[in-house]
Amino acid sequence: MTKLKTLLMVVLTILFTVNVTAQTIEDGKKFLYYERYKSAKEVFQKLSAANAGDESAVYYLGQALIGLQDIAGAKTLYQQKLSANPNSPLLLAGMGHIGLLEGNVADAKSRFETAINLSGAKRIDVLNAVGAPNSNPEIKNGDANYAIEKLKFATTLKGFKDPEVWANLGDAYRKNNEGGSAVQAYQSALAINPNYARAIYRTGRLYQSQGISQESLYLGHFNNAIAKDPNYAPVYNTLFNYYYESDVTKSAGYLEKALAVSDDDPSACLFRARMKFAQGLYAESIAKCNECIAAGGTVPIPNLFGLKAYSYLKLNDSVNAKASFEEYFKKQDVNKIGTGDYSTYAFTLLKFAGSEQIAATYIEKAVALDSLEKNKADYLKVMADYYKGKGNFAEAANWYNKILTVKKSYNNVDLYNAGYNYYRVNNYQAAEAVFNKYMAKYPDDMFGFYMAAKSSAGIDSTMTLGTGAAAYLKAIEVGERAADKTKIKDQMIGAYTYMMQYAFNIKKDQAAAIAYADKALLLDTSDANSIKNKEFVTKNSPSTKPSVTKPAVTKPSVTKPAAKPSTTTKPKVVAPVKKK
Repeated sequence: MTKLKTLLMVVLTILFTVNVTAQTIEDGKKFLYYERYKSAKEVFQKLSAANAGDESAVYYLGQALIGLQDIAGAKTLYQQKLSANPNSPLLLAGMGHIGLLEGNVADAKSRFETAINLSGAKRIDVLNAVGAPNSNPEIKNGDANYAIEKLKFATTLKGFKDPEVWANLGDAYRKNNEGGSAVQAYQSALAINPNYARAIYRTGRLYQSQGISQESLYLGHFNNAIAKDPNYAPVYNTLFNYYYESDVTKSAGYLEKALAVSDDDPSACLFRARMKFAQGLYAESIAKCNECIAAGGTVPIPNLFGLKAYSYLKLNDSVNAKASFEEYFKKQDVNKIGTGDYSTYAFTLLKFAGSEQIAATYIEKAVALDSLEKNKADYLKVMADYYKGKGNFAEAANWYNKILTVKKSYNNVDLYNAGYNYYRVNNYQAAEAVFNKYMAKYPDDMFGFYMAAKSSAGIDSTMTLGTGAAAYLKAIEVGERAADKTKIKDQMIGAYTYMMQYAFNIKKDQAAAIAYADKALLLDTSDANSIKNKEFVTKNSPSTKPSVTKPAVTKPSVTKPAAKPSTTTKPKVVAPVKKK
């Protein structure tokens, strides 16, 4: 019986050894290449358990955990193993990777340098472990130039033949906006392994970043990557996202292909929840997200909370959308939060009284991160329109003015929105500055000159400085050159009326006052206020003090546009027609 037990133990030991040796570091790395992080984790767990001193198995186990978004787990693993082996170059590089993810850039750089020095700068795997996180476009704290330096050096070492290093170098060039060098690096990867789908796929991603005009190129590369290696899931995931909003059926097809060659892990669950959203099944999307979150244990994928938020918005449930966004921002890596996430959360916050300031901070983040001018302007306009709708014209003006700082070629409506809202809250200096820009850009458009004059007149409220009059004379000069004065009649009458007042009340020049009154009447002979003004300046002497109880000529109103154009109140200010 004892002999039987001994024999059984020997057999089990042999079977265990065979099972472990059947899986190698390269097997696990292949799973990482296919982004099958769950399978990779299982392989490296077995390898590291069989040999606790195998730094490669431990390093790649940490990389699998990072792929599964278990940053805390990877950090704990590296720290524990470094306590036993503090001079492990690979584990130090792994901790540097964690440092970049956590925003500890200086510490990460120190770890990387120590890893390279301890390896004598002669280990390709260590240089690649340093270069990979720095080249990753999704890790904003990574230093692309540093990655290029280390990865290029790795390619010069004796015995080098690793396409992964070339692919990472291509990513670093792409991150550094060196498209030509990126393509060359990807081609070098393919020279080593013509079926290295990742290099073909990443070339396609490079062309995709250049916009829809390159569609035939990037879709061609994606299809070529599939032809070379039908098991390469990342390309299916990209095509799933690419058709997500434009062709749900095609998107769903690529999702099924992706899931067929992927692990059944939390990311697969997320993809299924996203498809529910794309199909307009928002309640089902929320239910699926909750299911995925429960299955994710202590580290559910943060994107699930974001997807819940968007689903709740589609159901007009702002309360739950807000709560889901808050969870999303707490759990998501800041480097992975998109500009759309920041802006959408901000717009959601605007539905809750007292949340304007918090919303503003998220809009500012979206503007700072977004690379598209139109998006930046759109984000700012939402805030501006919000404050305008609330009657807070001062804040509206500030936000409209910010649009002028992000648009390379702002138009007359952009200028009007900023300038007029400053004007209506009596911030004449700011209004004048904006309308001076209007005049510079549209030298033949009287509107800018007219509003600049009104702003200047607001500053020169007693007319004694003469700056308002000088500005109105410029406006009149531009207006009188116009071939069609019917479109600017109100502005011209307003300008003539101001100059009539200035001539009569300040310069004491009755003849000039009458001349300006006549010009106003030429534009509209039936205007009652112009008729009264002409009568007053004709019958009275400028040296005679006007009636205290009923002045015939008053300063233009500066707080609220009149409902009807007149000469004794401010003429109606009409927003200009948008110009290019």
